Amino acid sequence: MAADGTGQSAAGGFSDGPVADGQGRFGAGRPSAGSVADGLEQSSGERATVRLRGAPVREHPAEPPRYAPEWLRLREPADAAARAHDLLDPLRIRLADLPGRADGLVVHDLGCGTGSMGRWLAPLLDGAQHWVLHDRDPYLLHFAAAGAPHTAADGSRVTVETRRGDLAHLTPDALNGAGLVTASALLDVLTTEEVGKLAAACTAAGCPALLTLSVAGRVDLTPGHPLDTEITEAFNDHQRRTGMLGPDAVTVATEAFAGHGATVRAQPSDWRLGPGEAGLTAQWLRGWVGAAVEQRPELRARADRYLEERLAACAAGELRVVVHHTDLLALCRPTGGAP
Repeated sequence: MAADGTGQSAAGGFSDGPVADGQGRFGAGRPSAGSVADGLEQSSGERATVRLRGAPVREHPAEPPRYAPEWLRLREPADAAARAHDLLDPLRIRLADLPGRADGLVVHDLGCGTGSMGRWLAPLLDGAQHWVLHDRDPYLLHFAAAGAPHTAADGSRVTVETRRGDLAHLTPDALNGAGLVTASALLDVLTTEEVGKLAAACTAAGCPALLTLSVAGRVDLTPGHPLDTEITEAFNDHQRRTGMLGPDAVTVATEAFAGHGATVRAQPSDWRLGPGEAGLTAQWLRGWVGAAVEQRPELRARADRYLEERLAACAAGELRVVVHHTDLLALCRPTGGAP
C-alpha cells in the first residue's frame, strides 16, 4: 500500500503494487483514496466480519480486483524491514497513558489491503487488541481477516473484524472509541481534503495515528543511469495526477495534524533492495517505469530500452535500489473521545 511505484495495484494511486483499476490508476498495494472503510459511512451498509466464508464475490464481477494480493505478499517483507521502529517507543508511551478498555486497545487499520500492517504491529504491542480492518475491496478484506495475528507481544489476545467503506465519506465521529489509527502506503494516494478529514477524525477521537511508508519522491539506483532522473520526475508527476498528493503527502499530513494541535514525528522508512530482493525489484521497476511512460508517452522508446537494461542488471544481481519512504506518527491530544 504506498505509492512507490510498484505498479499495478490500482484504485487510488500508483503506489507500490501491481494491478490497474478501471480508471487506469495504479496503486502499490495500498489502500487508495477511497479504499478505507470505517465508521466512515459504508456505502453499501455492509459490515463484514471474520466469519466471512468462501471466496469473496466482487460487486461487479467484470471488474478486476483493485489490488493484487500477490503483489502485497511480495512487498510485505520489505515493508516490515523498512518501517521506522524508532516511532514505536513514543507510541507505546502514549498508548500506556490512555484509559483502559475492557476489550483492550481498539486499532483502526485504514486501507488495510491484505492486513500486513496488523501482522507487523500487533505482535510489537503489549495488551489485548481489537483490530478493525477497513478497505473497500471485499477480496482483500477476506485475506486480511484470514491472515490476522492472534496474539500481542505479551501473549494477550488479538481479535479482528472487517469493515467496508470509503475514505471519501469519512465523518468527524468515524473513529470514536479508537485507541490508535494506522495505515500503510496510504497517504500519498489521498488528496489534501482527505488528509484533512483524516487528521480531524483522529483529533476528534483523541487517538494517535501511525501512518507508514509514504513515498518521498526519491529513488537511488546503483549503478546510475542517465535516464534515472527523468523517469523519477515523470513518476512523481504521475503520482500527483487527479489531485493526489504523491511525494507531498507527508508534508501536507504533518501540517494538517499540527494544525489540530498534534505532535508529529517523521522517520525514514526506505526500501533497500539488493540481489536478495530481485523479484520485488523487478516488479517495482516495471511499475515505476510504466507509470512514468503513462505520464510522459514521449519517453516510451527510451524507457523500454532502460527497463530492459535495468531488468537484466537485476537478474544478474548487479542492481541495488533504495526507494525512499517516510513514516509519520501523529500524537493527537487526548480527548473525551479517546478510549
